[in-house]
Amino acid sequence: MNDIEMLLAREAIKETKARYCRLLDTKQWREWGDVFTDDMEMDVSDDVADIPGAATLVKGRETVVNQTRDIISAGTYMHHVHSPEITFVSDTEARVIWAMEDFITFPDHTPAPFKSQRAFGHYHETYRLDGGQWRIARLKLERQFKDITPR
Repeated sequence: MNDIEMLLAREAIKETKARYCRLLDTKQWREWGDVFTDDMEMDVSDDVADIPGAATLVKGRETVVNQTRDIISAGTYMHHVHSPEITFVSDTEARVIWAMEDFITFPDHTPAPFKSQRAFGHYHETYRLDGGQWRIARLKLERQFKDITPR
């Protein structure tokens, strides 16, 4: 990959993550799934270990979307990411670390495990060029801080 191709790939990866945040926050589930490869793997062991029935390692685009939707769709939330550290492993694969912060709150009438949560940490991701688009193939969310307001 030459310098121009690398710069274009970096921008495409950043746009993929921006879509990830916007589509998740606006609950556009089908479109959110399009940012992932079909064989996507998501490790959310820092997040869902205390949620009954939730898998900590989720495999496959459809399964990732379904579990995420089932757990958080009743809430209102926002995700912010910044400061990407992008390392190209090959012309078709990159590893990226994002600093992140998110906030979620649930209405009183929902059976959510908590009232609200503000947290920050890092996404550790692998992106793969798939069908001409950079998509997330692996995601691990590592939290450094969680402030939970119990029910």
